[in-house]
Amino acid sequence: MGQELLSQCQVKTRTLLWIVGMLFAVILVVQHLELPYGTVLSSMLSAAKVPVEGKSRFQAVDSPSDSEAVGNVSLSNDLNYTGTYGIHKIANDTRTSGFVLERNEVSNRTLEIDEDTGDDQEEPSDNFAKQNRTFIVENVNPLETDVEQEQRHSSFEKKNTTDATFSEGGTRNESNTTDEVVNSTAGFPTASPASPMINSSSIAAPAIIESNVGAPPIAVGSNVTLVQKDQTTLSQKPKSSEQLHSNLSRTEQSSSPTRVPEMNKEPEVPALDVYSISDMNQLLRKSRSSYHSVKPRWSSTVDRELLYAASQIENAPLLKSDQTLYAPLYRNLSMFKRSYELMENTLKVYVYREGERPILHSPFLRGIYASEGWFMKQMEADKRFVTKNPRKAHLYYLPFSSRRLEESLYVPNSHNHKNLVQYLKDYVDMIAGKYPFWNRTGGADHFLVACHDWAPSETKKIMAKCIRALCNADVKEGFVVGKDVSLPETYIKNDKKPLRDLGGNRPSKRSILAFFAGSMHGYVRPILLQHWENKDPDMQIFGQLPEGKGNKNYVRHMQSSKYCICAKGYEVNSPRVVEAIFYECVPVIISDNFVPPFFEVLQWESFAVFVLEKDIPNLKNILLSIPKKRYLQMQMRVRRVQQHFLWHAKPEKYDIFHMTLHNIWYNRLHQIKPN
Repeated sequence: MGQELLSQCQVKTRTLLWIVGMLFAVILVVQHLELPYGTVLSSMLSAAKVPVEGKSRFQAVDSPSDSEAVGNVSLSNDLNYTGTYGIHKIANDTRTSGFVLERNEVSNRTLEIDEDTGDDQEEPSDNFAKQNRTFIVENVNPLETDVEQEQRHSSFEKKNTTDATFSEGGTRNESNTTDEVVNSTAGFPTASPASPMINSSSIAAPAIIESNVGAPPIAVGSNVTLVQKDQTTLSQKPKSSEQLHSNLSRTEQSSSPTRVPEMNKEPEVPALDVYSISDMNQLLRKSRSSYHSVKPRWSSTVDRELLYAASQIENAPLLKSDQTLYAPLYRNLSMFKRSYELMENTLKVYVYREGERPILHSPFLRGIYASEGWFMKQMEADKRFVTKNPRKAHLYYLPFSSRRLEESLYVPNSHNHKNLVQYLKDYVDMIAGKYPFWNRTGGADHFLVACHDWAPSETKKIMAKCIRALCNADVKEGFVVGKDVSLPETYIKNDKKPLRDLGGNRPSKRSILAFFAGSMHGYVRPILLQHWENKDPDMQIFGQLPEGKGNKNYVRHMQSSKYCICAKGYEVNSPRVVEAIFYECVPVIISDNFVPPFFEVLQWESFAVFVLEKDIPNLKNILLSIPKKRYLQMQMRVRRVQQHFLWHAKPEKYDIFHMTLHNIWYNRLHQIKPN
């Protein structure tokens, strides 16, 4: 019995060994022939390898650690975009054919991709691009897809797309309103001994890889941008303004981005559905507590001047009162007054003269987009702040009109503004190619002033690091609190008499509790009318009023109301905010996520009422709950703050021109840091 059992065990053992041997032989054959499953099996049996492309063949590289893996990820073609998508694509992508990426080459000539920020950090070297175009890419997960990277790289700015669809026909009526919000907050950098001046010609920028088809990496100097997809060098680009203008309408070829210096991680905006005014105040404080500006690639005298000004403002002498400025209107009267004085005595702005009309240098002075036009006109004509020597400038102005851009290039009902974005890209490439100043800071010391609804999406890539003065100041749509400036949207009916009908009735003669009239743009206004139109004599809420000569009917209602309702339209901003102040009516802002104008300086809660959109059904009770003494106080403050929201034929101290320029200067001071 025992012998029979032993015999059966031996037979089964031999059978099992035969089966194992056959399986092993099959594995060897599959590996040798590189059949589909060979890759999986080889990865289990051998050290990990990363496919790297060089001269049309793959080379094995030692497997990096988890935190330093190189993988199949893509580099954003806008390296001066503040988003977090700036990583390289390698492996089976013929678009980067001919270039080798090696992790084990130890050198200071590196292009590093930061896992948290997605911003590139560079250490200049004259020989950077001479090392066979070899780069080090770190902190990238080799198995990550583009979608996974977008999810991992969270930031408060949405990934912009150039084929966005716009609401209701794509263009906004003159009576439409728009809204965008952002916040900024807290202390200035302390001044430190300035580093020696470095000649820009002695610093070579690192090479850059574009994700566009066929776009090769090249080494660029401090005043040179990347080549375009067709490998056209900067010297081959059109040099005349007419040639540039003809090229700006191209829609299919994407301009290569300019080189972006090192940038600290921007403060993240917490994921909230609605930002109240108190939430925005908190965002302002957080943004001031950490730097998020581009570090200049070489030091400059103007940087030291800005650092000195910042320290002077931080240590401004205490000012309890002022004959012109009413203290309760400001977050900090002492700092504002000192900052304004330093701006008047220090600030120099260089206005680029390049570019063709009508998109550039052609102000639009009437309608709801007039703010950008009036600023352009007065900035270009200014003698106090404008300098003809760009090396002495603290700020650089990009004088384009977002209204003219839409008017000149947008194809009606196309729901596509790729060509508008392309125009701005080509314009920036031309500026960065002709001057060294853009590439010194990645555009952080450049600014734009734009009032069209589309301006935020059109500028948030190529001009992402610029200080953007925007009417559409929406904190949920890329407006950066502490960097960008909320521009007042002013409806100018008569550009010869911008102050016509200024003022209103005294409080005792204002018999209407609340007033609103306007087109049914967006989703908020229909809700407002649903609850209050013809429901209460105290609540004068209408659609469009019958038009009288000079819009007198609308003006009389504004001048006779205690509270003027400023409800958002398609976007967060509305000209009614400035109109209410113009007619000395307390503004009631119903626009979630809207950053009010000059938010960094003004204490808006002292003279305006903020109502969340969800509280529209309770609007009358909210207004009636405000004591009469408090209303009179707010109405008096509206009259005192009015000077900051007026356009004059010739700019006056503390007016809207100077306040816009001041807040741009003020935000730049909060960004600057020692090199």
